[in-house]
Amino acid sequence: MKMFICSKFVLDNFLHHYLGILRKFFWKQTTNITVMAKVQNVYLESKPRYEILDGLRGVAALLVVAFHLFETYSKGTPYQIINHGYLAVDFFFVLSGFVIGYAYDDRWSKMTLGGFFKRRLTRLQPMMVIGTVVGLLMFYFGINCSQFGPIATAPAWKIALCFVLGIFMIPVTPKMDIRGWHESYPLNGPQWTLMLEYIGNILYALFFRRMPKWLLACFVGLFALLTLNFGLGWDVFGTLGNYSGRFAGGWSITEQQLWIGFTRLLYPFFCGLLIQRIGKFIKVKNAFLWCSLILIAVLCVPRIGAAPSFSRELGYQPGGVFYNGLYESLIILIVFPLLVLMGAGGTIKGKCSMKFCKFLGDISYPIYITHYPMIYAQMGWQSANADAPVGQHIMVAVSFFFLSILMAWACLKFFDEPTRKWLTEHWLKGKKKNA
Repeated sequence: MKMFICSKFVLDNFLHHYLGILRKFFWKQTTNITVMAKVQNVYLESKPRYEILDGLRGVAALLVVAFHLFETYSKGTPYQIINHGYLAVDFFFVLSGFVIGYAYDDRWSKMTLGGFFKRRLTRLQPMMVIGTVVGLLMFYFGINCSQFGPIATAPAWKIALCFVLGIFMIPVTPKMDIRGWHESYPLNGPQWTLMLEYIGNILYALFFRRMPKWLLACFVGLFALLTLNFGLGWDVFGTLGNYSGRFAGGWSITEQQLWIGFTRLLYPFFCGLLIQRIGKFIKVKNAFLWCSLILIAVLCVPRIGAAPSFSRELGYQPGGVFYNGLYESLIILIVFPLLVLMGAGGTIKGKCSMKFCKFLGDISYPIYITHYPMIYAQMGWQSANADAPVGQHIMVAVSFFFLSILMAWACLKFFDEPTRKWLTEHWLKGKKKNA
């Protein structure tokens, strides 16, 4: 009885102390939000960029394009040539968290919440719009693909609704499917990652921006457990099903896919924010070269362990879930943050190297958000010309690769940059035309 009373006393004191900390923190948050509403919103110029990180983002984006082109001819994800190419998404989230902290952590005394969201919309939304437009224009190019049966029968009103919702970043449920893959953005599949990017930005602005490093580190530790829950197949919440052990998924509005999507967002994004705040970077000579080679190598490693299989006698067999999931978990938890630390600590020497990294950084977002309609078209061509000579298939794939780069560059120069410039002048800075 005495032990029970003693334990209850310790627990009550612990909870009182812990809840007191949380109460003070969130009271401070509420007070700061109220104060921020009174701050005059001033336009803030962009900070100098981390050229190596920009270059690495471009390398990862090109790997994503190659991954999707190879995927057309793959028997499934376990047999992919760039086997872990989908992990580039998790790498993007680490970069995003780092850049958000660098760009905005020290600016909140001069910027309102509304100002922050306006800047993020100006940066991200124009290319989102053009990616949806490209997806609409190329929608019927995938009609010959056997996987895209609903294309031929999709009513015009449903296609138009998916287009409008896509432009405004509103996902659709599987009932609104017009392609056959139950994507949340059926005109431009990869848009689901930008939806999560927006959510990460909102969480940062409302809660995480004011957290001290120790509290942020605690949350990052919890998010790491979510990553291990997915990667090692623990599935504590019973939501992952056959996806355990393979960090592919998040593109559909279902309970399982949403769990996967948020698991893939939370640790990388807020780990990137944490390592930026800690500010202890790793200095390595030729950092861009080494980081690029490491990134390519870890994404191209073949699947570790047996591939999943299905038979009537045995049903679904997950294969080497543990070892493959362990490998991908280590890449996300350790390797990607290390690459960002090395990229942030490195320097670029020489004008050619600077221009190359700048070019890769400039096209990274445009190529990522516009390339997948080209993949739909490639899949349609491959399905309609399955018996064509191997040389033709190689030529078509290579052509789509370079066309994706060219289209991204054109969208950047003729739409994204002019649109962002106009929005900056007339929306962020608030300039008005003279009467």
